[in-house]
Amino acid sequence: MTKEEEQENNVLAKEIESWNSFEYSLREEDSILFNKMLNECQKEEEYSKSSDAKGKYNSTTESLFMALIFQQQKMISKLIDKLSNIK
Repeated sequence: MTKEEEQENNVLAKEIESWNSFEYSLREEDSILFNKMLNECQKEEEYSKSSDAKGKYNSTTESLFMALIFQQQKMISKLIDKLSNIK
């Protein structure tokens, strides 16, 4: 499968692309954070694989939200671990 075909089949990438116009309704600092958040999800190969496994006919928005929630949970866990080590 070519890289182009992989991108075409990547459910998460398509969903992230569909949210691109949303950033224009945000303040500049929020828009930067929004883009960073989406880019982080797109970089994580495991998120793409899991959303693709769910299938392209299922809710793509749900896949994006799950990827975002999982990314946030990973950050929260890292912060809790750091705080626990400080005590």
